[in-house]
Amino acid sequence: MNHLSFGITLATPATHDALVESCRTAEGYGFDSVLAVDHLGPNRTSPFSVLNLAAQVSPTLKVGTYALNGAFWNSSLLAREVQTVQRMSGGRLQLGIGAGIIKQEFDLAGIPWTPMDARVAHVGSLLDELRKFLDDEPDVEHPPVLIGGTGDRMLRLAAERADVVSVGGIRHIKGKATGNFRVIGTDETEERVAFVRDAAAGRDVTLNAFVQVVEVTDDREAAAARIAEDWELTAEVVLDSPYMLIGTAAEIAEQVVASHRRFGFTSFSVQRPYLDALGPSIALARAAA
Repeated sequence: MNHLSFGITLATPATHDALVESCRTAEGYGFDSVLAVDHLGPNRTSPFSVLNLAAQVSPTLKVGTYALNGAFWNSSLLAREVQTVQRMSGGRLQLGIGAGIIKQEFDLAGIPWTPMDARVAHVGSLLDELRKFLDDEPDVEHPPVLIGGTGDRMLRLAAERADVVSVGGIRHIKGKATGNFRVIGTDETEERVAFVRDAAAGRDVTLNAFVQVVEVTDDREAAAARIAEDWELTAEVVLDSPYMLIGTAAEIAEQVVASHRRFGFTSFSVQRPYLDALGPSIALARAAA
């Protein structure tokens, strides 16, 4: 059986009890990892503080970031946080990192909003410097690195440097302000995966899909029509997209397995609101893969 792995973001747990409940529920469903986000604004939580708590709540779940905004970090500060989580969790950290895509958060942090090329270059430099810091800590294992994106620049960096390449499934809508995205479909996903494999040049990388929507329903067509209107898509694109899982638990499991077979995804991540929607499909998908 091919092992499929599943991660769930913890979003911004408001209390210790909420964090415990999310971790316990994720364990029960068979999720492999819980993931902290890195956003600014009201009610947001510190990603590494959340991960340290999650690691203590569950001795089995992996903990990770999906994904750090690279612009918010320098290598020395990041190395301190990585070392801490690795030590406190017994080496269960997966470090997910990206270039940052929401300008308003850069404004909140007082960090200049630079062109994408510069933000991607910073991520590459950050990883280089982080490795040097971690090399000076012989008792700290280097965590596997996940880099997520959909555009050429981030996916090329991910293919060349990351252990896990996450295809985000959304792209910025040209002509609209940052934060406005569209979901990509199967043809574009095939092209993106082929791009990654070519850029990886034989490197063995794990492919992750960041799923945008999970909805349990007995009427896929009706749900797809409603979701299509919300996302300004067609129902056909919604039903065909590997980043939108819609149907009964068995149908959602079939879609996961289909994405695994067609695109080579072996890892799937979803956001906290979809914990209970995806959970029952995990065992079904693993049994069928």
